[in-house]
Amino acid sequence: MIRIIRLAVLGVVLLALVLLALANRDIVEIALLPAGLPLAETLRVSVPLFAIVFAALVLGLLLGIFFEYFREHKFRRAANKNRREANQLATEVERLKSESGKEADDVLALLN
Repeated sequence: MIRIIRLAVLGVVLLALVLLALANRDIVEIALLPAGLPLAETLRVSVPLFAIVFAALVLGLLLGIFFEYFREHKFRRAANKNRREANQLATEVERLKSESGKEADDVLALLN
């Protein structure tokens, strides 16, 4: 059921992106440097408006992923530390159980 909902949402988003691209096919000129600077006239690009919008969306997503990755770094480090500690403690518990089980068998053998 969730897969169907996910596909439906993805379909709606893709349809919206296609409609956005079709509605904004006009060519716009982007200047990479302000007017008056050397090479300002040569560093102009003519692209469809939807390409600029899509590039801005992709750039925003990539920046968000980048910053979120580094923001969560301390949490991942703490989780790894806790996981290692839990594994060490589980190993120690198993070792102590096996050691105490041998002694219990010896004691039971003496009682019988």
